[in-house]
Amino acid sequence: MDAPGLGGLNWAVIIIYLLATLGIGVWFTRKASAGTDSFFKANGRIPAWAAGFSIYATTLSAITYMSTPEQAFLTDWSYAAGNVAIFAIVPLLVLFYIPFFRKLDVTTAYEYLEERFGPTIRVLGSALFVLFHIGRVAIVVYLPTLAISSVTNISPVLVAAAVGVLSVVYTFLGGIEGVIWSDVVQGIILLVGAAVILIFGIAALDGGLATVAADAAADDKFISADNWKFGGAAAAIPIVFLGSVFNNLHQYTASQDVVQRYQTTDSPKSTIRSLIVNGFLALLTIPLFYGIGTVLYSYYQHAEALPSGFNTSALVPYFAVTALPAGISGLLIAAIFAAAQSTISSSLNSISACVTVDIRDRFFPPKNGPARTGVGFSRLVIVIVGAISVGVALYLSATDQAQTWDLFLSITGLFGVPLAGVFALGIFTKRANSAGVLSGLVLGAAVAWYVQDVAGLTPFAVSAVAFVGAVVFGYVISLFTGAQNRRADHDVTALTIHGKRDQYTRRIPTSPTTTSAGDSNNIKQGQTNE
Repeated sequence: MDAPGLGGLNWAVIIIYLLATLGIGVWFTRKASAGTDSFFKANGRIPAWAAGFSIYATTLSAITYMSTPEQAFLTDWSYAAGNVAIFAIVPLLVLFYIPFFRKLDVTTAYEYLEERFGPTIRVLGSALFVLFHIGRVAIVVYLPTLAISSVTNISPVLVAAAVGVLSVVYTFLGGIEGVIWSDVVQGIILLVGAAVILIFGIAALDGGLATVAADAAADDKFISADNWKFGGAAAAIPIVFLGSVFNNLHQYTASQDVVQRYQTTDSPKSTIRSLIVNGFLALLTIPLFYGIGTVLYSYYQHAEALPSGFNTSALVPYFAVTALPAGISGLLIAAIFAAAQSTISSSLNSISACVTVDIRDRFFPPKNGPARTGVGFSRLVIVIVGAISVGVALYLSATDQAQTWDLFLSITGLFGVPLAGVFALGIFTKRANSAGVLSGLVLGAAVAWYVQDVAGLTPFAVSAVAFVGAVVFGYVISLFTGAQNRRADHDVTALTIHGKRDQYTRRIPTSPTTTSAGDSNNIKQGQTNE
């Protein structure tokens, strides 16, 4: 298959988009440079709706933007249960998790783990996040690069540079505020892009939407009555939903890229509203992105045929460059860039927060002189991590080593859902201790690896096993190891649902002897009321 050229108008659209995201980073450079609180938390200036858009754009990568329509194209809408799960966990987040993150005024999610279980668990949680997201950034750069370069004449190096290097630049300049407002623009572009594909795909078919519905019903592209038989596609929906609940608990309670946004709004109520916005956007994703797959299924049944041996992972960019008018196809390529960059920039800023706050400021305070107030180190981390990730993506593209890198992601990712189990043990139980949750984290990951490798369970079932395993092992081992492994320096009751919501006001300094800029007024050395 000869890759088509994009043409001048499409290139103009893509360049305008890329320059706009760069401009947002430049616009917020001065504010981001004010200090680490501004660079990582925007000093609470972000409106709730924008934070919600940012969470949505962060969790929807370019991989999802292309693979969700591919899933509907090849099978049906069963996996949409995962999007419903995002909305379903919002009450749980609002009632139990957000109050803890907000009242401790944490920069990273793992500061809570230190308050609850001690510094070892904090560092472990932070390190696992950093390792996984370095790999994730590389994959998020690599896979869209592979898909776009396979259906266009754009050089893979140019795609990787546009997606990766520009993300590094505007994240470096604008901090979390620049990242969030870029996410808003990118979220709008990717939603508009999805709607454009639906409209043009339906309009190109004789009979329009009626033809799509008839094809979907005839070929079981929706969840039809026959699917509900034992062994049918719909029989997996409860597993997809349950596994997605645990996957999303990891994303929304134990993953820094999302938890960091909880501190960017001005109040807990604003944080709650941002989660509600994100939940509705997750529901909107179902008809948009699964609808694209179903519409394109009909389009390539009637309007034209796909080339022989076509890789359906490139379905969306292929339709964009071969079936859409000039300018519109450029918008779709820009939407794929947007989905990738929103994920990359969030990961880069969050990795920098973990390295700066959880490692440098916590364990390597300045020996003499005032506390650190600049963000130079934080920006340096972004540059280094971004360069490594883009370099790995180019290496994968040049040597076709994706399976090896995916193995790395699988290994580190297996600790993600068990880490959500650690947060759950901390919040919902008083008996959990550091020895127990550390054992639960390792054993939960080990059991998940076993059932994935030996039993061959679906990824959703593996997630359920990983979470439940971490919680059960962690709690039982905590019972056996006893109180000697619980924190003795303060009562942790207020860090669980068994304490009063306003009871615990102490916050860990970023280092044993110093605090970061803007933090000193937030730290209260008070005890619990008990």
